[in-house]
Amino acid sequence: MKDIYNRYSEYLKEHYGCRVYKLPVNIPVSCPNRTGGLSGCTYCDEKGAGFDSLSGIFSVAEQLSKNIDYIGKKYKAEKFTAYFQNFTNTFLPVDEFKKYIEEACINGIVEIDISTRPDCIRSEYLNAMKDISDKYNVEITVELGLQSINPHTLKKINRGHTLAEFIDAALEIKKYGFKVCTHLILNLPWDDIDDCIEAAKIISVIGVDFAKLHSLYIAENTVMAREYSSGAFEICSLDEYADRVIEFLRYLSPDICIERIVSRAPKENTLFANWSRSTWFVRDYIENKMRMNGFFQGELFNYAGGSAVRRFFKN
Repeated sequence: MKDIYNRYSEYLKEHYGCRVYKLPVNIPVSCPNRTGGLSGCTYCDEKGAGFDSLSGIFSVAEQLSKNIDYIGKKYKAEKFTAYFQNFTNTFLPVDEFKKYIEEACINGIVEIDISTRPDCIRSEYLNAMKDISDKYNVEITVELGLQSINPHTLKKINRGHTLAEFIDAALEIKKYGFKVCTHLILNLPWDDIDDCIEAAKIISVIGVDFAKLHSLYIAENTVMAREYSSGAFEICSLDEYADRVIEFLRYLSPDICIERIVSRAPKENTLFANWSRSTWFVRDYIENKMRMNGFFQGELFNYAGGSAVRRFFKN
């Protein structure tokens, strides 16, 4: 029976022929949106996104080796992805960047995922990635944080870039033969369900490979935490979030693999996270709602490649 959406885990099994597990890597890097007097994204805390990474006091190879030993046994994984997750990993001198990426090319690593910003993609880094990919025979995916396609929302959360930079970066990355993963937060308070649908359409026509959907969580000691505590905005209900995810998936190209549909929020130091439910509860709630209504990914993917014009020529 056809699944309700194209799962990344199944793609990995089919692509690599075995169970593949993604291992976070922590390196000493910051973000251009947090330097030179800039305050960063309003939702981002001091740890960034890497709350479950090993300490950066270990080398890249040590971090991966420790995780391979533990994860391989626990989850019966045979191959692994090195995930440079935290902050903006292309915000380094290119020689340092290349050194860290090369250190990840150890036995068992078949892919390297590099998290960065759309406005921090340059040819020097893409060429370095290409050299490493060819030399070590590893695949590379670049993960781009977009979060919203709404220009007003992007300003509100102080992303520091617009949709144009994302489109430009994604197209440039694809020229090098790398895969692109797009990160989106579907319940930002200043977006609505139409923004979610348009986001699905944009990343579909660009031809990104993977999508990672996040539910907004409010970390303590952030600008957004202060706004939330003052009542400046409200977060939509779980039911509304489910509707946004479902409509996003219905309009999304069926070829795009979904890495997740809800955030794994840290258990501590958050003011709001997943409606006080577990990640698994929220995921199952959304999937059950899709099944009950007969919805599936790509069922409304009828707007690309000239398809949209057909409505003007109905018989």
